[in-house]
Amino acid sequence: MCRPAVADPAVNPYRLPRTARPVRYDLTMAPDLHRRDFVGDVAIELDIAASTAELVCNAKDLEITRAWVVSEDGSRNTATATLDDVSERVTFVCERTIPAGRSTLHIQFLGSLNDKLVGFYASTYAADDGSTKVIATTQMEATDARRAFPCWDEPDAKAVFAITLVVEPGLMAVSNMHELSSTRLASGKHSVRFADTPVMSSYLVCMVVGELEATPVVDVGGIPLRVIARPGRTGQAAFALEIGAFALTYFTDWYGIEYPGTKLDLIATPDFAFGAMENLGAVTFREALLLVDEARASKPELERIADVVAHEIAHMWFGDLVTMQWWNGLWLNEAFATFAEVSCVARFRPEWERWTSFALYRSMAQQVDALHSTRPIEFPVISPSDASGMFDVLTYEKGAAVLRMLEQYLGEEAFRLGVKHYLESHAFANAETTDLWDAIEESTGAPVRNLMDGWILQGGFPLVSVTATTSGSAVSSLTLSQTPFTYLEQAVGPTTWDVPVLYRSLGGPSAGTTGGVLFGGAALTVDLPAGSTGAVVNAGGHGYYRVRYDDVLAATIAASFDRLAPVERYDVVADVWSAVLAGASPIASFVKLVQALPGERDPNVWSAALTGLRRLDAIALDADRPKLQALVRSLLGPIVEELGTSRAVGESPLISALRGSLTESLGTLGRDPSVGDRASAALDRILAEDASIDADLAPALLTVAATNGDGVRYERIEAARASASSPQTDLRLLHALGSFSEPALVARSLDACLSDAVRSQDAPFAILRMLGARSSAVQTWNFLRDHWETVVNRLPEVSLPRMLENISVLTAEPTATEVAAFFTTGPGASFAKGKKAMDQHLERHEVHRRLARRAGELTSALET
Repeated sequence: MCRPAVADPAVNPYRLPRTARPVRYDLTMAPDLHRRDFVGDVAIELDIAASTAELVCNAKDLEITRAWVVSEDGSRNTATATLDDVSERVTFVCERTIPAGRSTLHIQFLGSLNDKLVGFYASTYAADDGSTKVIATTQMEATDARRAFPCWDEPDAKAVFAITLVVEPGLMAVSNMHELSSTRLASGKHSVRFADTPVMSSYLVCMVVGELEATPVVDVGGIPLRVIARPGRTGQAAFALEIGAFALTYFTDWYGIEYPGTKLDLIATPDFAFGAMENLGAVTFREALLLVDEARASKPELERIADVVAHEIAHMWFGDLVTMQWWNGLWLNEAFATFAEVSCVARFRPEWERWTSFALYRSMAQQVDALHSTRPIEFPVISPSDASGMFDVLTYEKGAAVLRMLEQYLGEEAFRLGVKHYLESHAFANAETTDLWDAIEESTGAPVRNLMDGWILQGGFPLVSVTATTSGSAVSSLTLSQTPFTYLEQAVGPTTWDVPVLYRSLGGPSAGTTGGVLFGGAALTVDLPAGSTGAVVNAGGHGYYRVRYDDVLAATIAASFDRLAPVERYDVVADVWSAVLAGASPIASFVKLVQALPGERDPNVWSAALTGLRRLDAIALDADRPKLQALVRSLLGPIVEELGTSRAVGESPLISALRGSLTESLGTLGRDPSVGDRASAALDRILAEDASIDADLAPALLTVAATNGDGVRYERIEAARASASSPQTDLRLLHALGSFSEPALVARSLDACLSDAVRSQDAPFAILRMLGARSSAVQTWNFLRDHWETVVNRLPEVSLPRMLENISVLTAEPTATEVAAFFTTGPGASFAKGKKAMDQHLERHEVHRRLARRAGELTSALET
């Protein structure tokens, strides 16, 4: 199988020439928070391969005011700078030839603290006195360090960074390493100098300046850990410190390698386009993904924070210590950090059963990976926009899922030792995917590269079909075969995978006996122990494939459903729904399955069921919706009544999460009037942030109250948002404002998303929510269409594809045709061009349009 080639500088205008390589940056930055700009000065020590009169590096949105080169002999060589906005490069032409060897390029430059949430940018918050405070902060990944300072902005151009920040008195300055000194200047400002970093990539540079405060330091094996936030918010840092200390200890032990920095700051920033960023020693976060009032937070909110903190700390080794050679290998960073976060949080809070809930994320990846417009996990990256397009569920969730599958196949300890060998072999350097496989192969002796290439270098995944050979009531053997799983028709080609299949006997004297096999393109038969009455395939639930059983085995699975592990039950429900979506099974098969779930008490299994029910609600004919709502009430009502309205002493957090999830679905999808009444009665206490309300139930009831709400209720929620005490409360209230169905209220929420009432980081997700609701979808689409230019210019570019994910629900004509045309030949075509995510959204749109044409099947299924 051919491996995607790393872009060659000789043929790719976005790659820098290899003439010079940076060794060290001495960078001084002086941000002015009032003018929202900065002055910079950098001296870059270079290793020059051959004599040249020209040096080329990256720069964007900067003004170069002066440049010169000093050679090893001390001679000074004036340089003239020319910026190229298209290639995002700056060329320095010197008066005289620079000799090979070491020289230092000096550059003085100016820039703006932009509002695009990239590079060195401005983030704002409202102080207690009502004034607006500005923080200067950074987001360099993938290719935005060049917006902050001229640099060799490529991941393999690792160097040491010596950073100095010149700041006004009273401001805190933070960077990757610990502070060495703070010197008062004649101007009254302070020059804050930080220790040299280890060699690292430019995208990991962090600089934060503002009116901030820090928690007391927590010593974690000699590494000082603290949380930094705007004043008054560090009281919500306890949970982040707890998971941060746990993760730092866990990964130091798991990798078997010392933490590569001198300290670890976790920094909450009010405006942040991504979730968090793994800058070595100074990780930046959205506030809602770091700060939390633990007593009032739901289990999903706490789990998300734990995930993100663990993910970023995992990067300190896998990504920062060892970095991908080029952006085609981004998955090496992100997939492993996603795998590692779940591994860590599963130990941090075993009662959350994190590997079971990871199945939801695996399904998210499979929803994209079943499209013709999917892509391999690793594929060629040429331009900066190509690099930005790598940040998706295929890089993160699919990558993590196939790593988990590999780990389970090899054994956890063997896998860990292979990873340790990889990190030790490439510490403070760069690596390719093959380097990881080679290291694991050397440690385990297993043919890892041959096994994994099919999963990494080709898109898609298999459907494993299982047929039984029977003798009376016993099943003597299973025959496995595979085909690519896709939603839309295609000729079945030669695509195959080496699939590590684990299976377990069901029924009979050998029930529970497990086995495993690796099979490729040819069908394979495996024997079961004598007396087996069936088997579950994908035992343990960690395989990245879907399963289709023949009628005999399907009946056995149904009869043994309650004896399957929760993740296996989840897989069964998700596999049936996926078959319906692909047109391979009737809608009635899914309805029949969910009707058999009243005894289910795992929130993840119900999540799979509710995913399908919500999609059916989106396509249901108006006459069928009351019947579908009645079905939902019959399924969920008794369980919600059984679970009650508050947590029992010693109750599992999974049951508490289930109470919230089912209550919300019963009130919204089922339109249960009693839940609506409960939500209305509880609204005052919810808006007052009454801690006596079950933390998992409060957001559910808030959503139900909004769904059934009028203008008066809207204004009450809007007013409460202005005084929200935590980032989670703020987001809950924002999402509630997007849950109203009255057109005038939907319009208010949409207008707010393009105003200062909603942060630009949050607006895309609020719009995503409204675009996905049947009651507001068409109105939201019309708003996006009519305000398209403003939307594109105002909201973070990285978030726009995610915002448009729910165009798939717009299946009714004439809107469906209009949506498709808008992004293919209309005003949105230039935005969509070259964006893999948009190709995928449009294909999913077609998948759901086809499902909508089968609405008559739902009519029949509900009647029976």
